[in-house]
Amino acid sequence: MILPVFSAVLLLIGIIALAGKKNERRLNEQMNAFWERERNANSVRRKPLDDLEELHIPEEFYSFPTDPDAHECSEALRILETLRSERIVNLTGLTNTDLKERYGAANLPELSRCDQNYTSLVRALQMYAEWLSKNTHEAEAIKLLEYALDTRTDVSASWRLLMQLYLSTGRTADADALLERAEKLDSLTAPALRRSLRELREK
Repeated sequence: MILPVFSAVLLLIGIIALAGKKNERRLNEQMNAFWERERNANSVRRKPLDDLEELHIPEEFYSFPTDPDAHECSEALRILETLRSERIVNLTGLTNTDLKERYGAANLPELSRCDQNYTSLVRALQMYAEWLSKNTHEAEAIKLLEYALDTRTDVSASWRLLMQLYLSTGRTADADALLERAEKLDSLTAPALRRSLRELREK
């Protein structure tokens, strides 16, 4: 019995080693392809940024109810005021290599700022909407969140809060439309978000 078992173990080790070599070769090929693409992207010359889908914060947001003594409200408004004259672009889903290939390596710092501004924007909108909803300004909170979703935000909290506000204000048709909209999302967090929205809708 010892010899057959020993032979089987050797065979298994051989199979594992062979599979490991194949995986290592495949990984090396992928890494080489990545670095080749990165080298090519770094040599792309600067291109115009005219086709960027820039976002502009609606002026009415700056006239919504405020409370300078409420930290989350004042902080959100501070961010929105800072972004008022900034370039804002949602570049979610695009890597630095993608951006360099499309617009040239020299534009990467500007594009990074645009994307950071977008991250700040959706964070501020969520923060401000939470404060508004807690202080009985549901209509204004809904406008902020609807705008956030129109910018294609993937902040799950914004989707959930909007669903809650639609339901609490009797806007069930909008709640159903929001759920349908979530069904079209294609991201890693989308399945969990859809489950969360369905649970809120079915309460």
